[in-house]
Amino acid sequence: MSKDPLDKAADAIKRTVDDAKDKLHEVQHKAAADAEKSHRDTEGDKMTASEKVGSAVSEAKNRVQAEIDRAKRKAREHT
Repeated sequence: MSKDPLDKAADAIKRTVDDAKDKLHEVQHKAAADAEKSHRDTEGDKMTASEKVGSAVSEAKNRVQAEIDRAKRKAREHT
């Protein structure tokens, strides 16, 4: 059964809102990852080994989260 125009419009609005949220989260995660890398680049010699590892892990976590948000947006394009 086909959706009526009102349901189609509601779905389009929901998709747009979800895409905007995911894009915002993606950008935030990428910025956080870049900030961690920049922090290590500028403070590298002053940081302890455990601080460097923690920073690298935080950067990796943020990059993965950014990719997850990107993948969610891309998956919606194909549905």
